[in-house]
Amino acid sequence: MPHRNLWISLALGCAAIIVARPAQAQSAHADIVNGQGQKIGTAKLKQTSKGVRIELNVSQLPPGTHGIHIHAVGKCEAPAFSTAGGHLNPDAKHHGKDNPEGPHAGDLQNFEVGADGKAKATLFAEHVTLGDGANSLFHPDGTALVIHEKADDYKSDPAGNSGARIACGVIQK
Repeated sequence: MPHRNLWISLALGCAAIIVARPAQAQSAHADIVNGQGQKIGTAKLKQTSKGVRIELNVSQLPPGTHGIHIHAVGKCEAPAFSTAGGHLNPDAKHHGKDNPEGPHAGDLQNFEVGADGKAKATLFAEHVTLGDGANSLFHPDGTALVIHEKADDYKSDPAGNSGARIACGVIQK
């Protein structure tokens, strides 16, 4: 019987540890606004085993290839969106997937906007999480998705020569 009480105590202790752990966010979203502060789209974020999947649905953008990044501050003050800070980069890397000293955690793939100004894209952020830790999208300053006027070259610091910030959305639980 003494062993049984030990096992019960251990089981209850483990249950308390499991219950005490805060739940990690499995999804998030961002409303994307243009330089005039008008909503032009949304992003839905979902935690996966390989990082965070981002489903982007935007309109009213110039046709062509655009860079998009996760920025380190959850503020999107139009028109320049400089309040979003630089790219999320907790590991102090250089910019771009093609840079041998990169990428930033917030670096993402380019996406295409059609002649009608609309785009739907699925992007993967392999170096971030919706959970806890240094690479969390929910650190105290928050984070934002920022769309740039041109394509990212995937190697030049600090933002891949992707030009001005033309749209932004604060990432929220």
